[in-house]
Amino acid sequence: MLRAALWGGLAGSAVFLGAVVGLFFNIEKKVIGFIMAFGTGILIGAASFELLIEAVEGGGIKLSTIAFIVGALLFTIFNLLIAKQGGHQRKRSKGNPVGHSGLAIFIGTIMDAIPESLIIGASLVDSTNVSYLLVIAVFLSNFPEGLSSSIGLKKDGYSKMKILALWIFVSLLALLSSLVGFILLKDSSTAIIAIISAFAAGGIVAMVSSTMMPEAYEEGGAWVGLIAALGLISSVLLINLA
Repeated sequence: MLRAALWGGLAGSAVFLGAVVGLFFNIEKKVIGFIMAFGTGILIGAASFELLIEAVEGGGIKLSTIAFIVGALLFTIFNLLIAKQGGHQRKRSKGNPVGHSGLAIFIGTIMDAIPESLIIGASLVDSTNVSYLLVIAVFLSNFPEGLSSSIGLKKDGYSKMKILALWIFVSLLALLSSLVGFILLKDSSTAIIAIISAFAAGGIVAMVSSTMMPEAYEEGGAWVGLIAALGLISSVLLINLA
């Protein structure tokens, strides 16, 4: 149980680290684009090979398909609502975007962090080891999110200390969500875990397609295709090394 909390907190801490970098250092946008591209590849791999395939094996193709589509649909609906307030920029590193709302981006970050951390905790239910692939994937996606969100909050007049306090809160929330995921699912049936895994996989694919992939290409150029492919094959290697 403690391990679930620690791994969830580690993955969630990336938003705080990204915030520190965004507030106190200048990172070239192309580098951020490359990080996002690599994280995109790993997240797609995690959704496909770690979550979706195991969901099909545990719950069957019909339930997994429905849960996957529902997960993608719900994320898209929430993303549309957040986007109206400027939250669609939450994984972006550029400054002063039109229609930007730092608070909306903060809410969007929480929307991403909770289900990701729940799945990290759930990955410990039937295993003595955490899914390192999921932890790495979530960490790499959270870093640019914390960086860009801090830019938005600073633009909205938030102080550096208040911004850092917000991301500490998100990190703690990720830790608690991972713990809750483990506690709630430790006595669940294989079918229930499969449905939740497929649901999360659908949300992840929808998220990277609408937020990470466009920004990665915009900032990193044509090279991001290769880097995303390297991220995907890295996810395969991590699964086979685990």
